[in-house]
Amino acid sequence: MGGSGKYKVILVDDEPIILRSLQAAIGWEELGLEVAGTARNGEAALKLIEAHAPDIVISDIRMPGMDGIALMKEVLAGGPKRIFIVISGYGEFEYAREALRQGAFDYLLKPIDHEELTGMLERAAAQLDARMENERLLHSAKALSVMARERLFAEWIEGNDRPLGHMQWMENSELEQEYVMAVVQLDRYLRLNEQWMMDEKRLWLFAIRNILEEWSLQHGALTMFPFHSGEWILLFPSGGQADAAALGHDLISQIKKYAKLGCSVGLSRPCTGIRQLSAAYQSATRALYRRFYSEREGVFADEEGQQAEARPSDLKYPRQLESVLAESVRMLDLQRMEAAFDDLKLYIERHAAAKDAAERLLVEIAVVLYRQLEYASVLADWPLDGLIQALHEAEHLQEAIDMLKKAFGGQMEESMKSQTKEDARSLIEKAKLYMMNHYHKDLGIEEVAEVAGLSISHFCTLFKQATGYTFLEYLTECRMEKAKYMLKHTSVKVYQIAPMVGYQDPKYFTQVFKKATGRTPSEFREESSYSV
Repeated sequence: MGGSGKYKVILVDDEPIILRSLQAAIGWEELGLEVAGTARNGEAALKLIEAHAPDIVISDIRMPGMDGIALMKEVLAGGPKRIFIVISGYGEFEYAREALRQGAFDYLLKPIDHEELTGMLERAAAQLDARMENERLLHSAKALSVMARERLFAEWIEGNDRPLGHMQWMENSELEQEYVMAVVQLDRYLRLNEQWMMDEKRLWLFAIRNILEEWSLQHGALTMFPFHSGEWILLFPSGGQADAAALGHDLISQIKKYAKLGCSVGLSRPCTGIRQLSAAYQSATRALYRRFYSEREGVFADEEGQQAEARPSDLKYPRQLESVLAESVRMLDLQRMEAAFDDLKLYIERHAAAKDAAERLLVEIAVVLYRQLEYASVLADWPLDGLIQALHEAEHLQEAIDMLKKAFGGQMEESMKSQTKEDARSLIEKAKLYMMNHYHKDLGIEEVAEVAGLSISHFCTLFKQATGYTFLEYLTECRMEKAKYMLKHTSVKVYQIAPMVGYQDPKYFTQVFKKATGRTPSEFREESSYSV
């Protein structure tokens, strides 16, 4: 027999000695058979048959209550593939012939010839083997038919009809009616694929396929099959976008419920015929581009008349944004860096770029900013390829932007923390010297922070720590000291001193001077006992 299991046999006879004789005298194991149970009447036999589902039943014809023929009719009605062998006496040949007419495999006359029964059982086992092989071949043929169908659809979807052109019998199939394609994509599949072991991956994908197959049968899908890794295709009779969207949301709900995994669904525009499978797939995946701009899973439809989404060539590299980001990273200006990344997100959204195009742009920006940190020698132990892989696995644009903010923001914060107090002091001394040499000009904090090589926010913090003054307080103090020196040692008029210390308006200079010293410039000069 095929396989390593045994065919089960039930023995039925009202004479215990015959039952014992059959169990002992036949080499059941050598025949690939096992006796699953014995019964002494038809009613008890039915219970055994229900409990053990035997392949062969050997029963006496004449028994009290339900006789062998009645038992055989009921057994074969419930399982026509079972083999039924009857035992009869010499005076019961008509019963045996009736049993054969009713579907018995063979009959034995009492007293039982064990060699004859053994030969009969060998033929019965051979017939069961042949049936099993036929069923296996039929199952294989069906499986091959399904695989051929799936491969045919896959070839058409990819725009290649030549290798399977001889299978034109499928062209006049159910696809001649208008249909909608749903492309189901697992969220975070790349990350899951890394986490799953090979056996675990096969188990998950098999489970999801089973969920989708059962769901497809319940909802009248024309076909369902896996396409790319983490992606399945379903075809439905067209019933309008609202109906398709409802089906899509139900699909997401079922996969989340039974597989505990998130997914999104892209719906194509209505199509007709097998030759439009490729267009339907492009339509559904074009709809799925919008998943990149959504922060959660959902159903995305490519509506009638919708313009094709922008292709990678439409997304020009934003040189100005790159310059702003590079400068903010170089200057360790966290706030400006985050604002620039927000602007980059808006730029990509306006172009409605596909994920691969947006991803390439983000990777290019990441490399540029990484080089800025590298040139400034402020990089911690941080491999760039880890960030690039994370960007590749990002499910949506906001997630990718947040990754970049976190990655570069973290490096910038570490850089600021790692600068020693001595480094900070030298930078502030450089700023103070510049202020001393340029106090008479219209000097702003932006100019001095740039001279120090710091962002404005970082410069303000370090300057206050080093001097105890804010930038404006220190600049004012510097100007006032210069003004007091000139008031003491020169006869230059007050209105002439004002622009010499950075104030174009003499009245404003007088106000600032009085606030700083408690006296007007003239009062200060008089108290200094210096005659003009």
